[in-house]
Amino acid sequence: MTPLGPGTRVFAYCEAVDMRRGFEGLWALATQQMGHDVLAGDLFLFLGRDRRRCKVLFFDGTGVCLLHKRLSKGLFAALWRHADKPQLQLSRTELQLFLEGSEAVG
Repeated sequence: MTPLGPGTRVFAYCEAVDMRRGFEGLWALATQQMGHDVLAGDLFLFLGRDRRRCKVLFFDGTGVCLLHKRLSKGLFAALWRHADKPQLQLSRTELQLFLEGSEAVG
C-alpha cells in the first residue's frame, strides 16, 4: 500500500491544513510550500486544525495516492510546534507512531 522502503523520506507540513483539500491542493503545498517533487516517491503528511484528521500524499509508481485517517479518540501530535520551519522530516517509525495517535513525534 504505502511505499515505505529504506530510501523513502517522510515530510510533515508544519501548519494546519484544511482537510477539504484533495490531491491538487495537497500537491500544491508539497511542491510550492515545501519545495519537493511528489513524483520522487516521498510521503507528505498534512494535519487538520482540529488534530483529529490527517492525510498522507504519495506516489506509488503508477499514480498519486491519498491516505486519510480520522482518530476515533484523542488527537494527533501538534506538528506546528515546529512552526519556525515549513516542514519537518520524520522517520518511518515516527510516521507510524504519529498515525497511531502518539504524542512522541518530532
